Amino acid sequence: MEITISQPALKWFEEEMELKQGDSIRFFVRYGGHAHIHTGFSLGVGKEAPFEPAASLEKNHYLFYVEEKDMWFFKDHNLQVKYSRKAGEIEFEFPPRS
Repeated sequence: MEITISQPALKWFEEEMELKQGDSIRFFVRYGGHAHIHTGFSLGVGKEAPFEPAASLEKNHYLFYVEEKDMWFFKDHNLQVKYSRKAGEIEFEFPPRS
C-alpha cells in the first residue's frame, strides 16, 4: 500500500494539527461514516507515535502511517490524501493498487 499526500494537504496538517518536526500522524479505521471501499467505516486522523506501522510516508520531517491492524481496510487500494479548497478540509481517495 502506498500513501501519498498533496502539498496543500500537507499544509493543512501543519496548520490544523500544529505539527512540529518529528511528529507522527496516524490514519486509522473508525466505525461510522462511509468510504466508498467500505460502507459503514471511514478514516480518522490522529497525532500519535506509531506502534506497529505497516505503511508509511515521511514528508517534510513528519511521519504519516497506517498501523498493521488497520491494513484490512486498504485491501487492494492505496491512500491519497488531498485538500479540497471548496470544503476547506482534507479528503481521502482510495485508488486501486497497480
